[in-house]
Amino acid sequence: MKLTLCNLVALICCSFFTSANPTEKIPPMVQLASKYQAREKISDYWVSEKLDGIRGYWNGKTLLTRNGNTLHSPTWFTQGWPKRAIDGELWLGRDKFQQTSSCVLAKSKNDCWKKVKFMMFDLPKHSGTFSQRVQAMKKLMHASQSQYLEMIRQEKLPNEKALYKSLSQVVSQKGEGLMLHYQDAYYQQGRSNHLMKLKQFQDAEAKVIKHLQGQGKYRQMLGSLLVETEQGLQFKIGSGFSDKERKNPPAIGSTITYKYFGTTQKGIPRFASFMRIRAE
Repeated sequence: MKLTLCNLVALICCSFFTSANPTEKIPPMVQLASKYQAREKISDYWVSEKLDGIRGYWNGKTLLTRNGNTLHSPTWFTQGWPKRAIDGELWLGRDKFQQTSSCVLAKSKNDCWKKVKFMMFDLPKHSGTFSQRVQAMKKLMHASQSQYLEMIRQEKLPNEKALYKSLSQVVSQKGEGLMLHYQDAYYQQGRSNHLMKLKQFQDAEAKVIKHLQGQGKYRQMLGSLLVETEQGLQFKIGSGFSDKERKNPPAIGSTITYKYFGTTQKGIPRFASFMRIRAE
């Protein structure tokens, strides 16, 4: 049989598409948050609660996990949802991560979905800034008749003091933390410095390199430790110690665990506080 050029091209294309795996999952290209770093103008950011649930991605037809797996939600759960991409969190409530995970990741459909909400926090395919996307999400919610689709509350705060006050309120109610989204940022696939997460505290380790003497009631006792991280960053830790620990401080050369609340623009841990000596 004589093959023409057109027939040859068609044969190659047919072979390529039939050999591809039609069930191969393609993870949605979502935006990822970075750790909070202090900013001069908190008012430039939209602040929302960081929900402790399962990340979900609605592509307009199917509900997926962040890794591209199909979530086996009942058909009535997504009925009437917009035919556009929505980034959000599947959520049962504060301090209910395990219950949420057991429900939405199960392969069998069950009644637990009746208590689940899909909390919308972004529109990946929208071409506008985050402020514009906030307004677009509000319009979607105004038009929505689904009881299972909601929008995470977005608010503006005047300064960092108000930010940490809001964090304390969320944590006191067993919430996980806060998210800060720069108002003029466009949706960016992968890790973004325009989207930050702030928890009550983070923890890390550092090596003790010097004892600094205290003053006042801590005279002739430990005032603070000078420590160094694996990256070579040095800073002082002066809180979190008991009187017994101030009289017998962690040995020079030992490794300690400390907690902190974000970092400064220079990368210095904010409000670093001693937790314990690492067990070797």
